[in-house]
Amino acid sequence: MNEENLIPNSKRTPSELREITSKGGKASGKARRRKKSMKQVMDMLLEMPANTRADYEFLAEQGIDLNSLDPDFINNMLIVNAALMARAKQGDVAAVKELRDIIRDDDMLRHKIKYDNARLRLEKQKLEPVSMPDKAYSGIPANLVAPAFSSVLFDIAEQEHSEYIFPGGRGSTKSSFCGLNVIDLIMKHEDMHACVLRAVANTLKDSVYSQILWAISALGLDDEFACTKSPLEVTRISTGQKIYFRGADDPNKIKSIKPPFGYIGVVWFEELDQFGGEEAVRKIEQSVIRGGERAYKFKSFNPPKSAQNWANKYIKIPRADRLVTESTYLTVPKKWLGKPFLDDAEFLKETNPTAYENEYMGVANGTGGNIFDNVQIQEITDKEIKTFDNVLNGVDWGWYPDLYAFVRVQYVASQHSLYVWQEYTCNKTKNIDTAKHLSELGITANDLIICDNSENKSVEDYRAYGLLARSAEKGPHSREYSYKWLQSLRAIIIDNKRCPVAAREFFDKEYDRDKEGNVISGYPDGNDHMIDAVRYATERIWRRRGL
Repeated sequence: MNEENLIPNSKRTPSELREITSKGGKASGKARRRKKSMKQVMDMLLEMPANTRADYEFLAEQGIDLNSLDPDFINNMLIVNAALMARAKQGDVAAVKELRDIIRDDDMLRHKIKYDNARLRLEKQKLEPVSMPDKAYSGIPANLVAPAFSSVLFDIAEQEHSEYIFPGGRGSTKSSFCGLNVIDLIMKHEDMHACVLRAVANTLKDSVYSQILWAISALGLDDEFACTKSPLEVTRISTGQKIYFRGADDPNKIKSIKPPFGYIGVVWFEELDQFGGEEAVRKIEQSVIRGGERAYKFKSFNPPKSAQNWANKYIKIPRADRLVTESTYLTVPKKWLGKPFLDDAEFLKETNPTAYENEYMGVANGTGGNIFDNVQIQEITDKEIKTFDNVLNGVDWGWYPDLYAFVRVQYVASQHSLYVWQEYTCNKTKNIDTAKHLSELGITANDLIICDNSENKSVEDYRAYGLLARSAEKGPHSREYSYKWLQSLRAIIIDNKRCPVAAREFFDKEYDRDKEGNVISGYPDGNDHMIDAVRYATERIWRRRGL
């Protein structure tokens, strides 16, 4: 033992400390150089070709077809890896871990090379024109698209719509179709980036991220994109375009997206029904889509059982820029799905038809408790309105917070259908002012208006202002009977642009439930001012039918 080493540094002179530090630095440097030299020697040894008969016999025993390999590839590294694989197959945990580390390091190296090449290529593009690839990208092949989506491809290409919604059951390939189009649009619009979203961030990697990787591979574009998991991101190497992945549970990460150039023109909401509602989705769109003259919005989901789920109601409201395409696994080639999938579907169909209808056919067939299953949202044109010959008018009085509600409907007896085509609502408005507004809407002294009989004075006011107003008769059980009559109609057709309040009330009206979730009979009160106005307007029809 060297007693010099036992002397503490606090008792050494500055010159002694400098000498010790210098010796330590030199020793450390020698150790690093020795390790570097050893690594170089090891790399050289691993790259040397396999040169013994035993080497080749060992590789053959592992099932490696030596005739299919480049001779330069049959080296010591291949033998080492084959030996690791053999040990891993026998349950050697250490060998499994080592193989995983090798694969991970190889992936990291490959992505680093891709990024380095991309950076060099982008820098070069600033000085030189971009050279065209040997084989230009030609779009999504028809054999990758299920028949249900064939026409949608042309619609997207022609830019007929900006919002594409895909409700569908399991195995309908709606998510695959969305993933293909995200990549396709990135390839065709070099100023666009994309953002793929789910309600919860920790579901991204194993769902939409994997779907995008599949789409890249299916389109033969593996060399065109670099994909990383930290951050979860996909980059088009030749242009620097980005595909971002975000969860709605962290709004700040959505707002903080700043593309390096251009704008985000493609968004995909996967499992739309799991987001917080129409307003939440709209706010995300406003945060993400900024700039640019064109944007593509994709929304896919399996319809929940309840027809009252916001996503199920969302797709029933038509918009000029929206295309809704429903799909099931029945339109998908069987070989894409495989026998186990088809067997599972058939088994559920036989054992639980209701669950099958929802899960595989995408039908909202649950006991959602919605009162009106016969509501249809569609445009009612001026041309149609001119032909209406059985127009009925109704008023439900209100001040605040209850709405004043006026409605005009047309009942077509031959169709047993009701058209709701005009509405007017307000708060804190005097009778004289609502009367003036009705006159502005075209109501004349010859148009009968059936009003809520709870305010006879208001009815008298309307008469004094020149309107043909009359109180509803109501009577015992009239509310229940009128609701049943409305439910019995073949269709309640509502123009949601002309009558948005009526559309919302009829869609949202549900039965009450007890603590166990069972539906309670009877029609609950509240949020039904337009419904009441419709009941009053049609009173002379449903009373004639039995009350």
